[in-house]
Amino acid sequence: MDEILKYFPNITEIQKEQFAKLDFLYHDWNAKINVISRKDIDELYTKHILHSLGIAKVIKFEPGTYVLDVGTGGGFPGIPLAILFPETRFYLIDVIAKKIKVVQAVAEALELKNVKAEQMRAELVKGDFDFIVSRAVTNMPDFVSWVKDKIKKKSKHELRNGILYLKGGDLTEELKAFPKATEYNLSDFFEDEFFETKKVVHLPLKFSN
Repeated sequence: MDEILKYFPNITEIQKEQFAKLDFLYHDWNAKINVISRKDIDELYTKHILHSLGIAKVIKFEPGTYVLDVGTGGGFPGIPLAILFPETRFYLIDVIAKKIKVVQAVAEALELKNVKAEQMRAELVKGDFDFIVSRAVTNMPDFVSWVKDKIKKKSKHELRNGILYLKGGDLTEELKAFPKATEYNLSDFFEDEFFETKKVVHLPLKFSN
């Protein structure tokens, strides 16, 4: 929790409470349904929550923004972002029903009115979104093929509407087909060595088909 306050010192009391509750909620649910690996659950705040909030170091979602989280797993990056941006709507999807059950329970326990979670394949999602976020569910070319027709044309942020993808390592080969993709190193924002190779990739709509 201290890490969240270190990098996001201006959060409200309600947000502090919500972030603090995540520890109990995920430990409790993980004991019933394994949504986070056993070795990672004790580093929940660094490897899952703070990692998810890396997107918030690249963009500040405006009120009314609509965000799709594809392959959310236990709710990452969607749940931490929904806490940080209460006026942004988040639609969290995953193909695995038990993971969505956990996401729905966590969102309900935190009283997050801006989160909807469903078991759904990305290709079947209906709607237009300002941004589509994800944590390395597949390679970028396949991901783009799933979501390229789901992004609103009109941008209201400095960053053009498109994909915000959390991924690690050398992405040169994977992004070769997307010359307008921008990589943001999370090590520029967070000190923990976990972030040394982690990135946020922004791929604007115009170049994502």
